Amino acid sequence: MATINDVCKLAGVSKTTVSRVINGKGQVKESTRQVVFDAMEQLHFKPNSLARALAKNSSNSIGLILSTFNGNYFGELLSQAAKLADQAGKQLFVTDGHNDPKREIEAIDSLVDRRCDVIVLYSRYLSEQDLIDIKQRIPIPIVIINQQLQGSTCHAVCFDQEHAARLAVNQLLDMNHKQIVCLTSPLNASSGVLRLKGYQDALAQRNIPVNKALIVQGQNTIVSGYDACKKLLRSGVSFTAIFACNDDMAIGVMKALTEAGLKIPEDLSIIGIDNETIGSFITPTLSTVEMPITEMTSTAIKMALDLAGGKEIEGGTKEFRGKLIVRDSTAFI
Repeated sequence: MATINDVCKLAGVSKTTVSRVINGKGQVKESTRQVVFDAMEQLHFKPNSLARALAKNSSNSIGLILSTFNGNYFGELLSQAAKLADQAGKQLFVTDGHNDPKREIEAIDSLVDRRCDVIVLYSRYLSEQDLIDIKQRIPIPIVIINQQLQGSTCHAVCFDQEHAARLAVNQLLDMNHKQIVCLTSPLNASSGVLRLKGYQDALAQRNIPVNKALIVQGQNTIVSGYDACKKLLRSGVSFTAIFACNDDMAIGVMKALTEAGLKIPEDLSIIGIDNETIGSFITPTLSTVEMPITEMTSTAIKMALDLAGGKEIEGGTKEFRGKLIVRDSTAFI
């Protein structure tokens, strides 16, 4: 493998000159620059991107950390981020935090070491204070997705989780359902807690007491929705509708209900959150609340690009709200 010394020897110039050409810094005659490029091409020499980043204290890149790579939701987020980074001429370095606060912090430090110009972090489990501490500690800007941050110097994009849950539950209540199951997301994450609160608030507004037997915790997966529904059916508790805190769990619920010989929505109604593509193709089609993930991602990446470019932008959190989509899985009783 060719080295920078090989390039120097072939081009007949100093190492300093080659470094200036590679990094685009310092004065180098155009004729000399072309000689260096010709030597690099002849030797198939490619500068180490990390070494260049260390030399320039920048890698012309955006670091993106996701909680996990699973699911259509994160696929859409990643696709939109990659498109916008490419349009801006930035590399996108992507990693995941394995749904673990410690691993998320390790991922942040790794991207700082790579000299990313800015980091975009989707976090489920880091607390607001954790995120504020991280922002103050690291030397580059950070934009947070999925967290409501109060500090005016923080930059964040979030989804109104409580509002989305209220939309879903109110739709069931408007259809005369009163015994409504809440199949929660993990309650060690803020989004799970907020969606449960939205469910409870919607019932309270109609003077309907919360029945703890109708609150079951899931894990945001199809399998956990399926298993939770089978457990509910075995328990003998009475209910007429299920609010699943994401579409994947709702799909698992629908499978369990069908296996039990129950018809949707004639016997039981079901609604989710996210508006995953599959929900409009299954039978019956799934009622849901759409999360504007494309708009949220676009806003976060544009914030990140502005911050990476040294532009001063207003701090705080940009909040997005969901849209109710009524399909065939819900009905009046």
